[in-house]
Amino acid sequence: MAESRRRVGFSVFAECLLAGVWIALASVPLVTAPAAFAAGARHLRRRVGEHTGGWREFMADFRVAARRGWLVGLAGLGALVAVWVDLRVARSGLPGGRLAAAVGMFALLAGAVTVLRAAAVWEPGRAWRSLVGDAARRTVRAPGGSLLLVCGIALVILSAEFLTPLAVPVLGVLAAAAVAVEERGRAG
Repeated sequence: MAESRRRVGFSVFAECLLAGVWIALASVPLVTAPAAFAAGARHLRRRVGEHTGGWREFMADFRVAARRGWLVGLAGLGALVAVWVDLRVARSGLPGGRLAAAVGMFALLAGAVTVLRAAAVWEPGRAWRSLVGDAARRTVRAPGGSLLLVCGIALVILSAEFLTPLAVPVLGVLAAAAVAVEERGRAG
């Protein structure tokens, strides 16, 4: 019994790492990152539910999620550029620059957590606008899960700093964390 539990646990972990590679490949244009995370999260939910699915199902989900999900990615890319400008202003020494940079970084993290939460519950046919709106409310109302996802984002960044290719499979672990946070929220 304990042996099979370990085997299942290792199988899910391996699936997370594989999903991270798929998410990274699908996120290359950057604006498709939310759709890639949505497809990765759906793949992981299928695997945990002991359903079959692989690359074909991931790509089918990705194509459906990307139809409108690229708009969420474009908004995220715009936010990233705005925070980059804030950081440049802060470094130039303009008054209030540091505060603007801090607020910008906080908003960027909150936005990233919101998108991860939305992607974790995405299903074909669900509108991204409602998913993001609901996820924003959960981000504020469930700070424990949000903090866990902030730590997951930090893990991806630190992995990239330590050994850049390591960040690729860790993306799957981040998607699994988002799924776990959402499942925990439903159960609680």
